[in-house]
This record gives sequence, structure tokens and C-alpha cells, in this order.
Amino acid sequence: MAILLALISAVLYGTSDFIGGVLSARIRPWTAAFTGQLAGGLILVVVSLVTGSTLSWPAAGWGAVSGVGGGIGVIFLYRGLASGRMGVVAPLSGVGAALVPAAVGVALGDRPSLLSWIGIVAALPATWLVAAGEGDRSAAGPGADSSPRRGAGVLDGLIAGAGFGVGFAAVAQAPAASGQWPVAVDLLLAAVVAVVGATIAHEAWLPRDRTAALAVSTGILAAAALVAFLASTHHGMLAVTGIIAALYPAATVVLAIGVLHERVHRSQALGLGLCAVAVALVAGG
Repeated sequence: MAILLALISAVLYGTSDFIGGVLSARIRPWTAAFTGQLAGGLILVVVSLVTGSTLSWPAAGWGAVSGVGGGIGVIFLYRGLASGRMGVVAPLSGVGAALVPAAVGVALGDRPSLLSWIGIVAALPATWLVAAGEGDRSAAGPGADSSPRRGAGVLDGLIAGAGFGVGFAAVAQAPAASGQWPVAVDLLLAAVVAVVGATIAHEAWLPRDRTAALAVSTGILAAAALVAFLASTHHGMLAVTGIIAALYPAATVVLAIGVLHERVHRSQALGLGLCAVAVALVAGG
């Protein structure tokens, strides 16, 4: 059950990223991020109130830590995109999002089997290959390969990955009795972080046209992804579920291939195949 829920989380996250990427060509990325996170958070607040879940201090605290981590991850991911170094930022952020929860899970006592460990190790290059192939299509012009941009891309990717990883690891610590409150707090605070980041970067973030309303779908998907991930951590080890959920770039790439008819890079094909092997090994373990 834990592996299935983590896979559902990865598919939902990947779908959200795909829609967000398409929308970012029509509206500002900051607007898409703010609108989506706020919508997802508000929807979960309503769900939590209707279901009668209780917001405890531990749930709010871990949700807040997760929101700050995820919000920072989005900021540096977008900064990397703006610098034209997505070919560096995307794979680093994906691997970081996988490594941090795995490390935290092991530190807290998770002991995956040998087969699962092989799958965990295989998932890291799989994520890199899938995301790196995707990022190459976004690289900007001749200047994108200059040394300063490459160095900045590495830093952005490392910080983004750490932020996403902290987000995964933190929300997993929230008590199960709190229902969806930790995720609601996570998304609402991530929206605040997006506003702060946009303000610092002197970028617009307020939705100003009807197209921005479509970004609500990304928030709904992200909320569902986090709910599925949180549920997966209650049924299995964080070291395992975190790795599986971090395979979300594969879903984004598959959608880009199927919907936008984008060409498959060899590295992506290899990465997608390795993703399937990694999931099979982890599930078998």
C-alpha cells in the first residue's frame, strides 16, 4: 500500500508540474505558483473543517517546516529556470528531493531490505537522467553554457533539492490523527514563501487575468499528491516512500511526450526504464 500511495503521489506531482510548465508559458511562474499553492491549501482547510480533523501544534509545526522547505525549493527552481540552467537545476533538485527523506528515514530508524536499497540507489540516477533530458530542452541560448551560469545552476539545484527534500521529510513527521491539516498548512505557507520570493526578485505574483485561474488545477493536484505521500509514510518507511515520490519528473516527461509530442532523448528513455526497475526493486523488497 505504501509503494502504491507513493507512486500515486509521484504521478500527481508530475502532472501538476506538467500543467504548471504549460501555464508558465502564458502567465508568470510566480503567479502560477502562488495561485496553485493558495488554492490547494484553502481546499484542504475546507476538507479538514468538514471532516472534523483537529489541528494540533505538532501538525501545524511540521506543516510549516514543510511549507517553508517546499516554498524555498520552488523559488530556487524558478531562479534556475530564469538563468537558463534547467539542465543542471532539474536533475539536482530531483535527486535532492529523494536523498533528504531517505537520509532522514534511515536516521530515524528505517531499515530497508537489501533489494529495496538497490532500488533506492537505482532511483537516484534514474531521476537524474529523466530530469536532465527534460532540462536540456529548456536551456537558454549560447550563454547558458558559460561557467558563471553553470555554477549558479549547481547552487540553485542543490538548494531547490534540499528544500523539496525537507518538505517531504517534514510533512512525514506530522501525526496521523491530524488528517489533512499538515498539508493545508504546508501549501498555505508555501504560497506566502512564493510571495516573499517574488517580492525579493521584483516579480509580479498577483493573478491578473482569467488564465491564472487554470493554475488552481496545479494546486489541487499538488494537494492530492501531498495527501497521498503523507498517507504512504503512515503505511511504510520514509526512506522508501520518499524515493518513490521523488520520481515525479518521470510523470512530467511522459505527459510531455504523450500530450505535446515532444521527442524522447536517449537519456530520458534510459531514465524512464531505470525508474521502472527501481520501483520494482523497492516494491519487491
